[in-house]
Amino acid sequence: MSLNLGSLLSNSTRQFSSETALIYESDRYSYEQLDSCVRKFAADLKEAGIERGDKVAIMLPNVPEFTIAYFGILYAGAVVVSLNILLSADELSYQLGNSEAKAFIVHADFSENGLDGFKRCDTCSILYFVEGNDAGEVPSNARSVADVLKRTDHADLCQTMPDDTAVILYTSGTTGKPKGAELTHSNLYFNAQYSSERMFSLWPDEINVMQPGFVGLGALPMYHIFGQVVIQSALLMGGGSFFCMKRFSAEAAVAAIEKEKVTFLPGVPTMFFAILHDTTSDSVDLSSLKYCVSGGAPMPVDVKESFKEKFGVTIQEGYGLTETSPLATVQWPNETDKCGTAGKPISGIEVKIFDKKDQEMPQGERGEIVIRGHNIMKGYYRNPQATAEALRNGWFHSGDIGYIDEDGDVFIVDREKDMILRGGYNVYPREVEEVLYKHPTIMEAAVIGIPDERYGEEVKAVVSLKPDQVASPEEIKAYCKKHLAAYKYPRHIEIIDSLPKGPTGKLLKRVLRDAI
Repeated sequence: MSLNLGSLLSNSTRQFSSETALIYESDRYSYEQLDSCVRKFAADLKEAGIERGDKVAIMLPNVPEFTIAYFGILYAGAVVVSLNILLSADELSYQLGNSEAKAFIVHADFSENGLDGFKRCDTCSILYFVEGNDAGEVPSNARSVADVLKRTDHADLCQTMPDDTAVILYTSGTTGKPKGAELTHSNLYFNAQYSSERMFSLWPDEINVMQPGFVGLGALPMYHIFGQVVIQSALLMGGGSFFCMKRFSAEAAVAAIEKEKVTFLPGVPTMFFAILHDTTSDSVDLSSLKYCVSGGAPMPVDVKESFKEKFGVTIQEGYGLTETSPLATVQWPNETDKCGTAGKPISGIEVKIFDKKDQEMPQGERGEIVIRGHNIMKGYYRNPQATAEALRNGWFHSGDIGYIDEDGDVFIVDREKDMILRGGYNVYPREVEEVLYKHPTIMEAAVIGIPDERYGEEVKAVVSLKPDQVASPEEIKAYCKKHLAAYKYPRHIEIIDSLPKGPTGKLLKRVLRDAI
């Protein structure tokens, strides 16, 4: 049986041809218009020499051309290599070469590093260019995407097999070079299907809510697995539409929710926190918002409770990784009031807790989260050693520490690498961060371990304060001492204006560690 991830768009086009699929600024693409653009792009790829199984890299922000290129590559039977728009030329040339990309699509806003990295790559010879508002002319050796979309010929959807690689995404990696996770058509199709049909529904008792008129806010980067699957693919599979936001800001997100009657807001905790504290959200109508999903990092309990109190919407928490396509667990829609949990495994997925000898831990005991099921990647591209380390005895080893309670809900304690070993005691930064977020003056908090001669590691908290709030390190330390065990509270407190964040809004603890 053949399966192409792109079929989710072609199927919806037949069923919802005149419905809105994508919104960007003042532009609206119907399913028929979007599918036509995708088929034109696929035809041009084939004309340029791209064949089934070839790798095509894209380095694009949240613009319509991302979705057009993404599905155009799939329609052509090729493999999408989705790249972070903030890569340096060195990082880009490595990922282009490692993935063996034959073609590269770059946006003008990132053309300096993009073109430099492209020139250094021996495998990549075909260049596509997406013009920006302030960009110069299209490079002479590039094919203009704007010109491609003026074509009149179309390509049919290429038949691919379920286990064929559809997308390669590079994991950030804490040591060594980033690794390219190979995700198959079936990995991504069934993850999108669950997100589209089951995430907000106790189906078959309730109908799928992702349907025409259902609008999601695409503020997460589409080059990231969360944005690609839970927003782009899930909405297009159900006949909904997504508002494509090039850059996230709380004010712009609030305005878009009100104007477009956004129903669905997916994000990372820092995005919900920013919207919660944005002053414009106090005076606009956000009553259209019915569903919120948070992933990418643990959701502070205080943020979840405050968001529900202000907007009347309970944030649904989920968990997954690039290697799990991404969704592995999610809170059921009737259990979202339970705080601190990432919910239960999605259909067809098993989650267990293993010790360091890969033996299952008793219920409630902490250990490494391991996962198996239809969402697990094929492996890391051209990296058999890393693949063997991650996929052992049929289980994907996540590197995350967690436990499962008596209800079967999965709790994420921390990343294994983030755990602090202080004088022989394990300190999990998230526990300390939860306490810090309850302090009335603190806006954001991150806890890291720092070297210590006596204890090996000591606990340090880096925080930013809410506007017009004042607090001293000594006051914050005393607060933590009152609410945490003696070995857990941070002995070192640093107050800064703003904590470093990545493109998805996740707090970057490695930047704080590097500054030590």
